[in-house]
Amino acid sequence: MNLEQLFLDNKEKTIEGRYLTLESIEPILKRINTDNQLSVIGKSVQGRPIYKYVIGAGKTKIYLWSQMHGNESTTTKALFDFLNVLHSGSDLAKELLSSFTFCCLPILNPDGATLYTRANANEIDLNRDSQDLTQPESKVLRAVFEEFKPDFCYNLHDQRTIFGVADTGKPATVSFLAPSYNEEREINDSRQKAINLIAGMNAVLQEFIPGQIGRFDDSFNINCIGDTFQYLGVPTILFEAGHFPGDYQREVTRKYVFMALVSSFTILNENVIEINRTEDYLNIPQNKVVFYDFIYKKVKINYDGIEKITNFAAQYKEELVDGKINFNAYVARLDDLEGFFGHEVYDAQGALYEDGGENVPKLDQKANFSLDKKLNFVNGLIKN
Repeated sequence: MNLEQLFLDNKEKTIEGRYLTLESIEPILKRINTDNQLSVIGKSVQGRPIYKYVIGAGKTKIYLWSQMHGNESTTTKALFDFLNVLHSGSDLAKELLSSFTFCCLPILNPDGATLYTRANANEIDLNRDSQDLTQPESKVLRAVFEEFKPDFCYNLHDQRTIFGVADTGKPATVSFLAPSYNEEREINDSRQKAINLIAGMNAVLQEFIPGQIGRFDDSFNINCIGDTFQYLGVPTILFEAGHFPGDYQREVTRKYVFMALVSSFTILNENVIEINRTEDYLNIPQNKVVFYDFIYKKVKINYDGIEKITNFAAQYKEELVDGKINFNAYVARLDDLEGFFGHEVYDAQGALYEDGGENVPKLDQKANFSLDKKLNFVNGLIKN
């Protein structure tokens, strides 16, 4: 199977970028509602509909939800790319539809998606509400779980650009987790199936982005939805869509999430997850917070009349302004950058830093400055 071509043939071209709201996907849902697959199963805090889309007639039931965190949109895009495969009429589509029943909740947190926030409109992290079920969105997710009785759960997320693959200096473009079901992080039959499936997806992705797949921390927290569903005996896989170099809109990462989804269903359909692949899973390096968007090295500053050479880092903050996401760079760390990497690294070679103020980089100030009055940096980047 040519996964690259499959993605190009099925990419949902009406959605792109980071800001993805209910209004963005409703036309797609209506278009692919060819046989009453779509229903409204609840409403958000602010009264927005939460949609359920069910397709397929197969025995194996797959439950997928995205944008539980409203500002994590990459997997929603990949989910619709995959749904286009199911509507393509291809042999692959026919095979998947006969083998699986897919139940999808795209944009579980529509208020957070509109606000571009992690939490919902009540400022509650839905991924910490799986036990108390205080929020309408959490109740919907759990009610569908109870009704649908899935064989596998796919918990679809994004992660920030700060994550790398251990200390390799490579970004964690896609990361996975088979959540724990108890404090001891033991492996039972349910978790084993999730582990084996992740090992299979990792093997496929390593062919495309070698060294850029991470394994998320498996500390147990019963308040997290993945841990809860794993505890309840359903194999659950956490997807984390991360950074690919230069891809701040996550359009490249989107492709690799799509590939992972398709590969996982191929693996399940071929029933090759029964082999114990715990060692392969544990050999996936763990995610680690080791990146900044920008690192500036060997910068000269004049501090109280004393010249010194220093380093500093800047990080983008994603800020919603007039319906668009602005990436605004702010100074995030000073001096000691041992063990950290930058997605962009500039060697100032001792050039003098000036910012029109005190001429010393300070935490949380905009990354606008010059070096030797020759190189001007605006929003972290060199301005030509």
